[in-house]
Amino acid sequence: MIQPYKGRIYDPCCGSGGMFVQSQEFIKAHQGRIGDVAVYGQESNPTTWRLCKMNLAIRGIDNNLGEHHADTFHKDLHKTLKADYILANPPFYGVPPAGNANYAWIQHMVSKLAPSGTAAFVLANGSMSTNSGSEAAIRKNLIENDLVDAIVTLPGQLFYSTQIPVCVWVMTKNEAARNHRNRKGEILFIDGRKLGHMADRVRRELRDEDIQKIARAYYAWRVQKETGEYGDVKGFCKSATLAEVRQHEYILTPGRYVGIEETEEDGEPFADKMVR
Repeated sequence: MIQPYKGRIYDPCCGSGGMFVQSQEFIKAHQGRIGDVAVYGQESNPTTWRLCKMNLAIRGIDNNLGEHHADTFHKDLHKTLKADYILANPPFYGVPPAGNANYAWIQHMVSKLAPSGTAAFVLANGSMSTNSGSEAAIRKNLIENDLVDAIVTLPGQLFYSTQIPVCVWVMTKNEAARNHRNRKGEILFIDGRKLGHMADRVRRELRDEDIQKIARAYYAWRVQKETGEYGDVKGFCKSATLAEVRQHEYILTPGRYVGIEETEEDGEPFADKMVR
């Protein structure tokens, strides 16, 4: 969705480096030059940090993961960094508020964005609607400051480690681009919960066409309204104004906005169908 062709790419919880490798694969697939990106990351687990260094080294990807492993919140190894792209899959935490760092991750990533930077990260679905503690106030401020670009809900069972359903947040500071495409004060909501197929009894996979469906909707929305490329699709995507989001008390769950998918009427009377 965010197309990290060139610039500084940052992952504050980089694990073994999967986001970086996929960024490089994306660039190669689009004939970009590997040297056009600079990779910055941080990881708290010493074994995983070493795995990431090795993972990037064997692929010839230059990187700055700090001189050692470290917890991003307690010891930021990239204090002055302003990233053009942030991609992250922060650790999932329990039911709010106990042990929940979702909004700490969000605020950390916003603080690391360059003036035209864009971030996309995976969080548990609770992040879209939680009202515990100060989280509702933080979400309201993020929305009112026009930092939230898009929210995508995904189906459950996508991960090997957890069956928890997740969402993707896309945030941007690129006000010039928003003004250019007449999207200031709007958020794109995409409901992708019905996408994908069961790869086995416990895990769901998104097909390429599922991923492209989401990416195309976001890309079409990003261009100017005048092109006519984007249109709301009931049950799938909706471009909502700030006023609409305020009406929903700043809850960002796409299902509240996209509506119900229209189904073709088969002509059979309801009473007959009910009996059958």
